[in-house]
Amino acid sequence: MRITNNMLINNMMLSLSNNLSRTQKYQYQLASGKKIRLPSDDPIVASKSLKLRTDVSEIQQFKRNTDDAISWMDITESTMRQMTEIVHRMREITNQAANGTNTAEDLEKIKAEAEQLRNQLIDLGNATYAGRYIFSGFKTDKPLLDASGNFNIDISNSEQIKFEIGIGDDINVNVTGSDLFNGGTDAASGEKSKLVDVFDRVIVAMGSDDKSQLGSLLADIDEQIDNLLRVESGLGARMNRVELTANRLDDDLVSFTNLMSKNEDVDMAEAIMNLQNEANVYMASLATSAKVIQPSLVDFLK
Repeated sequence: MRITNNMLINNMMLSLSNNLSRTQKYQYQLASGKKIRLPSDDPIVASKSLKLRTDVSEIQQFKRNTDDAISWMDITESTMRQMTEIVHRMREITNQAANGTNTAEDLEKIKAEAEQLRNQLIDLGNATYAGRYIFSGFKTDKPLLDASGNFNIDISNSEQIKFEIGIGDDINVNVTGSDLFNGGTDAASGEKSKLVDVFDRVIVAMGSDDKSQLGSLLADIDEQIDNLLRVESGLGARMNRVELTANRLDDDLVSFTNLMSKNEDVDMAEAIMNLQNEANVYMASLATSAKVIQPSLVDFLK
């Protein structure tokens, strides 16, 4: 086969282009720190990278969910702790009012404190987190109780707000007002909450100095304390579960990020060596090409 100058030049240009492309590949790796620029560079690395990035994104979303869940439950726990303190204080002053050593002035002061405890209890029942009423079940835009201690909404214990904290792993973060204020019984709008009703009966008995009634109401207050402790215990167990899940997600995020880095990130020492080799090859090809195309017909007409 006859070799022409055009063939030599075309082959030379193709070889130079290939050498330059390989040099550019390693320059990109050093500049970006990544093994590939396009999926076609390495389909296996690209497919693994897509899967790992999806896993990392899911873990990050679950972490955001657990953070929000923990914040919601922290507010709920803090509010319920204050409620428990209020009910315990109501029991103390009820027991104090039930004995026969109080003057009329003392009873009036005790009754005034009981009324303030009742009002504070209702305020706590309408506590909010990020603008949402935490005890109102699904109706987070509406307060649970009115000023009289009646339910503003129909509410059921089944109204559980669930956060997804893992694949197929949901947990309810809220405490329903019916469980907290109604002893676990579903409540209807306009119905008096059992917890506030106990407070109201205590205040009435204080006003009439009915020591017998006050003594019997101590058992009702104890029943409400037991209910509060039951609900708090359930919330605490769920909080522990969410916190354990959050710790596991932290570990998973580190592990999957490391895997993603090993799959995507380039070995800098290897890339520098490869770039130097390709640069040497390219320079050698340039030098060789210059010698091949340098002679012309004029060089032989001497």
